[in-house]
Amino acid sequence: MRANRGFTLLEAVVVMAMVAVLMAIAVPSYRYVTNANRIAGEVNGLLGDMQFARAEAIKEGQTVTVCVSSNGATCSGAGVSTWQNGWIVFQDPNNNHAVDGGENVIRVQAAFTSTDTFVAAPATGYVTFNREGFASGGTTAAGLLIKLHAATATSASTRCLNVTFAGLMTVQTYGQTNNTLTCT
Repeated sequence: MRANRGFTLLEAVVVMAMVAVLMAIAVPSYRYVTNANRIAGEVNGLLGDMQFARAEAIKEGQTVTVCVSSNGATCSGAGVSTWQNGWIVFQDPNNNHAVDGGENVIRVQAAFTSTDTFVAAPATGYVTFNREGFASGGTTAAGLLIKLHAATATSASTRCLNVTFAGLMTVQTYGQTNNTLTCT
């Protein structure tokens, strides 16, 4: 009687072929899921901070501004509309869209670690909410659209944050139109 001491070459090749087929199916799906989760997290981070700023403005009865900030302490400037560099939320009672002495920074979002882009159209580096919750700062009558594109921009990897003059915010997918603004 002969002892069974392992696998035959044929059995090992069949198992390796099955693993290769499963990996060929799983890896692209995994990449899609991780990209979709990263993009959702990035756009929902700004959405949450905008909603927080609006709620604080209404609750405190004074203006609150969300602005692009690469250092987490001051706004990057009116002409900077690259929100992927990070942003801050601060109380802005004098409504000058800049952090002055005595104005509290209440939230800080660091720059994205990915190479995704997050750009406002029309180009603006801030959104201010007044005590009634209305938005200003680049929000036209139609609103403001901040477009998020992954490093490899596709329709599946594009999301937009729409901020209306009334202070209402929605996340749009590629091709979706809201208040005459289309996410592209």
